[in-house]
Amino acid sequence: MPAQFDRFVHDRLPSPAQLPEFRYELPEMRIPDQANLVDALFARADAHGWSDRPFLRSAARTLTYRDARREIDRIVQVLLEDCGLVTGHRVLLRGGNSVVMALAWLACVKAGMVALATMPLLRARELGAILEKAQPCLALCDARLVGELGAACEAVAANPVTRVVTFNDDADAAGLEAMAARKSGDLPGTAGTLADADDIALMAFTSGTTGTPKAPVHSHRDVLAACEAWPRHVLQLVPDDIVVGSPPLAFTFGLGGLLLFPMWSGASTWFHDGPYTPESMVRKIREVGATVCFTAPTFYRQMAPFAKALGVPTLRKSVSAGEGLPDATRQLWKQATGIEMIDGIGATEMFHVFISSAGEDVRPGAIGKVVPGYAARVVDDEGNEVPRGTVGKLAVKGPTGCRYLDDPRQAKYVRKGWNYPGDAFTQDADGYFFYKARDDDMIITAGYNVGGPEVEDALLRHPSVAECGVIGVPDDDRGMVVKAFCVLREGHTGDDTMVKALQDHVKSTIAPYKYPRAIVFVASLPRTETGKLQRFRLREL
Repeated sequence: MPAQFDRFVHDRLPSPAQLPEFRYELPEMRIPDQANLVDALFARADAHGWSDRPFLRSAARTLTYRDARREIDRIVQVLLEDCGLVTGHRVLLRGGNSVVMALAWLACVKAGMVALATMPLLRARELGAILEKAQPCLALCDARLVGELGAACEAVAANPVTRVVTFNDDADAAGLEAMAARKSGDLPGTAGTLADADDIALMAFTSGTTGTPKAPVHSHRDVLAACEAWPRHVLQLVPDDIVVGSPPLAFTFGLGGLLLFPMWSGASTWFHDGPYTPESMVRKIREVGATVCFTAPTFYRQMAPFAKALGVPTLRKSVSAGEGLPDATRQLWKQATGIEMIDGIGATEMFHVFISSAGEDVRPGAIGKVVPGYAARVVDDEGNEVPRGTVGKLAVKGPTGCRYLDDPRQAKYVRKGWNYPGDAFTQDADGYFFYKARDDDMIITAGYNVGGPEVEDALLRHPSVAECGVIGVPDDDRGMVVKAFCVLREGHTGDDTMVKALQDHVKSTIAPYKYPRAIVFVASLPRTETGKLQRFRLREL
């Protein structure tokens, strides 16, 4: 370890007995013990002659790999010299997808910090829970999003953030871009390159089914090995590819698909200013000549009529993940574009996709086969593999695996070396995996993970709600939608006005995409004798 090393994360990792079995069976997955994720990816670019190829693109500027490396080194200097950070410090990043967000994330990891990207839609209460759990020392925040972060910092009793540096504000002399511009970019030879491959590079929060945030962490070794799995064997980007997509960099789906995997391949990513609509995504693909698109099935379904009407002649790959892909959506997109969707299932706890197929290997209704480097099986409650065609729990192991930060739920996710993502599957005789459902109470709606209890807590903060229960219900457009069953306090009426009031309340309390699109008013909720809510009975209703 370096002379200065913050042990906060290191001391809160699971015990060796609680860790999954990490498999490095393929030669390319055997990462050297001394490796820094960012330096290794730039060294790969140098070795393949990609240094002067485009890497990060936007309407305002395009950076080559060489340009980006110099910008990142300047930000590293800001972190080390101006902010006084050391290896192991956590840095919270808050912003939408942008060139500067990508540069800041890469700089944090190169400098030896633990990058903690957060969803731009998160509210103060959600951010506060992350601050308390991760104890970040520094926040790098888009200037347009400081309000909720400031409120979170004020609400946390012992706020760990000692400094907030904003970006995307050219007029701010104390902003990240201005601070970096004053640096030379000349780093000591030891900066980043001598990192221990097992140092933690990133922390990616997921709410989980209880609504209490979980913090999976991944090392430099994990991510480099992941780059040698699905990107190499299934995605297969090439240097001429231009990637676009909607998943935030705060999701590992977006982090891999829109930043790290294009970087591993020598390709480039286009960052759009602001959120996409289905029509604007199609128009952007046409405008920039994008060849690869990452988004959720719901978005592809909404994009299909625009793609059919306008055409997407340069697009050659479409990647779907984040929720179950209905075959009807796959076929709708194929009819509109002629492109066979690449489906995949991954998990924040596993970093990225571990079951997937592309092109001629696609089978209707199946997500795909296990990605080379991983092993997967369908098992019963005792961990025994079930006969092919039988529904059971998915168990996975490979070069990545679950390590929660200081969380008893580690024992549920990892059992006897296998990772249990919480999904029910079947597997056919040819090795194809078919998704059936979540085996817990997670709601996956339009690619977003929503914990039912988190929405319940928000609803219960409204003065008219006495009790509530929240579940996910199937929906043709969004995969699932959040549905709430509410018992109102005496004197309140369950009508359309109340529905809107409760929906607006939830939107203002937690991230807007978590609000219940359906609300039913009931006289009582089904509970056990001990008072535990029986969500399965709500589903029966």
